Amino acid sequence: MTKKRQILVIGNNTNGCTPKHEKIAYDVGVEVAKSDSVLITGGLGGVMAAASHGAHDANGLTVGIIPQDDPRMANEFCDIVVPTGMGLSRDFLNALTADGVIIVGGGSGTLSEVCAAYMYKKPMVAIRNIKSSIEPYIDGFLDHRENIKIIGVDTPQDAVKKILELITTSQIDIESTDDEILDDFNRIKSGEASRMAQKSSDESK
Repeated sequence: MTKKRQILVIGNNTNGCTPKHEKIAYDVGVEVAKSDSVLITGGLGGVMAAASHGAHDANGLTVGIIPQDDPRMANEFCDIVVPTGMGLSRDFLNALTADGVIIVGGGSGTLSEVCAAYMYKKPMVAIRNIKSSIEPYIDGFLDHRENIKIIGVDTPQDAVKKILELITTSQIDIESTDDEILDDFNRIKSGEASRMAQKSSDESK
């Protein structure tokens, strides 16, 4: 069975989340569900709840990874709740769980998740024209390492379409790297076998 793609949607919690944020996040959730991907969020309010609501209404699967240890803290639209009890450290778990990330606004908490995803080179797209802590980095990199570019998009539909493209490209790159590692290993093994055969031949003379 083919693994479903896992898309993390991040952005403002209830504090700072406007009706514009909610509408965009809801539509992103709908598009994620329509793509037959799994929606992952931080499981709480604001953008997280709106995206989960959209995916839920479109018959998608929603996962909420919450910082608390009580699953009742998750929003009502999470089909699966992961109560980590990790506090803010759960940002890294969110990032590592995702194949790709869609950013809808956000403050310092969202920026923390973006940094975690950036360090692990997760594909990311961000909705443009929303005032947020991420805005200065859209269509650019977080730092000099240039790990992964945060691609700007204008609509929820473009966000999901683009993240799926980036996920596919990323997975091809990973497979290519794995093939290169295997080829290098086989060359080393072949060379070692040749040296051992030559040594055995020399010793028998």
